[in-house]
Amino acid sequence: MADYQRFELGDFALQGGATLRGAWVAYKTYGRLSGGRDNVVVFPTFFGGQHYQNEAIIGAGQALDPERYFIVVPNMMGNGLSSSPSNTAMPYDRARFPSVSLYDNVTAQRRLVGEALGVERVALVVGWSMGAQQAYQWGALYPDLVERIAPICGSARTSRHNFVFLEGVKAALTADDAWAGGWYERPPYKGLRAMGRVYAGWAVSQAFYREEVYRDIGYSSLEDYLVAFWEGRRLGADANDLLAMIDTWQRADISANPRYNGDFGAALGAITARAMVMPGRTDLYFPPEDNAAEVARMPNAELRPIESIWGHLAGGPGFNGADAAFVDAGLRELLAWGR
Repeated sequence: MADYQRFELGDFALQGGATLRGAWVAYKTYGRLSGGRDNVVVFPTFFGGQHYQNEAIIGAGQALDPERYFIVVPNMMGNGLSSSPSNTAMPYDRARFPSVSLYDNVTAQRRLVGEALGVERVALVVGWSMGAQQAYQWGALYPDLVERIAPICGSARTSRHNFVFLEGVKAALTADDAWAGGWYERPPYKGLRAMGRVYAGWAVSQAFYREEVYRDIGYSSLEDYLVAFWEGRRLGADANDLLAMIDTWQRADISANPRYNGDFGAALGAITARAMVMPGRTDLYFPPEDNAAEVARMPNAELRPIESIWGHLAGGPGFNGADAAFVDAGLRELLAWGR
């Protein structure tokens, strides 16, 4: 049985002009809502991730403790649980699945929180990678609702360099003849494996490879790490789902909506929530320099880099204990602010 719930959006009009009929957001909650409804943490999923992968940093004794907080983990559209190419009925199934923006995701999540859970105050929005992009969007769209945000290894707008990295990922996946323009009858495994290999060169740092950290975490060789971790990480995913999330990622911009009309500075300046921005020092596609420029334009924000050679994975739930402890300490400090 599914360990999550579905919030039905009905006919959901997307920024791109299409309407997803019978759309939904899959979500899971942890803990109980307080009497004052003031202990809510929203924790969106990351690229390729589903709610259970966020659970590594949810638990007793951690900053995100369900005994203290009511934690809502909404699954991003395209991840195979919320509305996605792989589970949407014709005519918007598979390769016809429309573009879903950051704005679309967060407005759907806002409806979930308000309509299904009766919440009008959010103590914290936290997320890693694309989850961080959603945290920024929450802060910009709903400054009167969100008290704190913690974007971890993510940005408020996808940079040109990040966009190009994703072009390589897409090219590797779609070069497989089995992809068949998105109308595949069997998974394009060669493309999925190639995509994993492209990711391997970007997601961790040069120092990670130089010091052969992969051996310390149970891989017998570099090739074993590439095959067992990076290729294996993508083989269970639906290719169209991955491409839908890449599209969302490439177009991510917290100002690309009717509220800000492309004024990125205004969108950043509107984030009045207390913000702790935690980039990975050696992240190759969400570099701390991008976050520093964002924080400089936010009125109540702090930049706190994760000093790690794990690159982008430094901030990811469950990847390594030292970086997880750093993130946990930051979240504890942020949640204590104002209390």
